[in-house]
Amino acid sequence: MAHYQAHRGQGQLTSNDASTIVAQTTPQGRGGIGIVRLSGPLAYSILNRISGERKFTPRKAHFCHFKDDLDRLIDTGLGLFFPRPFSFTGEDVAEFQVHGSPHVLDMLIEQAIKLGARLAQAGEFSYRALLNDKIDLTQAEAIADLIDAGSRQAARLASLSLNGVFSHRIQGLLDQLVHLRLHLEADFDFSENEIEFLSCSQLHEKLFRLMGQYDAVIASAKLGRLMQEGLKLVLAGRPNAGKSSLLNCLTGQDSAIVTEIPGTTRDTLHEQINLDGIPLQIIDTAGLRESEDPIELLGIARTRKAMQTADQLLWILDDSLDEAQQIPEDLPEGIDLTLIRNKIDLSLSPAGVLSQQPWVEIGVSAKTGAGMEALREQIKKNAGLRENDQGEFIARRRHLQALARGRGHVQQAQELNQAQLGRELIAEELRLAQSALGEITGEFSSDDLLGEIFSRFCIGK
Repeated sequence: MAHYQAHRGQGQLTSNDASTIVAQTTPQGRGGIGIVRLSGPLAYSILNRISGERKFTPRKAHFCHFKDDLDRLIDTGLGLFFPRPFSFTGEDVAEFQVHGSPHVLDMLIEQAIKLGARLAQAGEFSYRALLNDKIDLTQAEAIADLIDAGSRQAARLASLSLNGVFSHRIQGLLDQLVHLRLHLEADFDFSENEIEFLSCSQLHEKLFRLMGQYDAVIASAKLGRLMQEGLKLVLAGRPNAGKSSLLNCLTGQDSAIVTEIPGTTRDTLHEQINLDGIPLQIIDTAGLRESEDPIELLGIARTRKAMQTADQLLWILDDSLDEAQQIPEDLPEGIDLTLIRNKIDLSLSPAGVLSQQPWVEIGVSAKTGAGMEALREQIKKNAGLRENDQGEFIARRRHLQALARGRGHVQQAQELNQAQLGRELIAEELRLAQSALGEITGEFSSDDLLGEIFSRFCIGK
């Protein structure tokens, strides 16, 4: 029997598709319960046919014997019907809740397809909910983020976004932009006796407050993006500085081989941990030094590549050495750098933060664990995580980019107002700011962007 699992990217999601779609909404594989969902105009009739022509009360579970077109029993379970528009997608929705055998689920999907449904594409149920105004784009993305959450904190923030917290904050900015545009564009069509106009000073004050509100939303979005995407932390330094020992200390396990032989690590080693809700990818790298060994040179090249893509770089020094240790001048520009003086159990230097200038320096011992708590706090501080800051909502990189563009247009409007260069230009900047926010909620998003976003969803979502 064919295994009915849709493939990502098998076609384009369209806004004028009136077909009925079907998919398994529970994870692939065996389980105690499996669910098959239908959405579209044929949902009720397919549920009715497979359940033996019985009638369904909306939103009430009915015990059924599900049969195929030859009247052979597929399974017993629960059937549910949700009539439009009171369903997740805004269309007629039906569900089969049965035993979680892949064969049972496949037979149900096969029967639904025979009766006129087609296999859903990735994210198509959520896409239809978006088209029918049941959710906006931030809420649709939050569904995928909630499923993929790498920590409890990320799951909590995704749930808040799914319940509209992020959308509400964006709508607050949009309302103010629309209000300002109405006042400005009224200048073009009405006389002073017909509408109250904003003076330059009044407009300055309103734009100033609006930029402050943008800043507050951006700060929350940065934390939300941090919880959603996590941090890439790269450990680099000369051979035998204790990078692998530090990796093992951070992860709490023997992830890397540790020896006294310089150059033991020849390749990058990736480990995932959770640091107070932040998904943290730690990358141990080959030591940087002059070498003619072709294998070691490959490792050094990968080290430099990892450094280029790091969110934070920990440069590890062996504090027990007498000679001066230089930090390379060719580190990536603008990198968030922290200097780690390792092996203080040998040098007898103090543990914790040793200096704040020109870089933060922290004394640690990967062997004894001394100074490691200060290091963890510094990693969180570098990431912008404030004490007791739990966040408001989940966010993605594209949300931050759109917010930054929108704020830039508001700032440009402020500069135009101060220079008194014409309210038509100011109104146009505010229109562009509104358009940028519309990309976040999906109001002005292109089909290509929507296709990319929903292609990353589970098939049955």
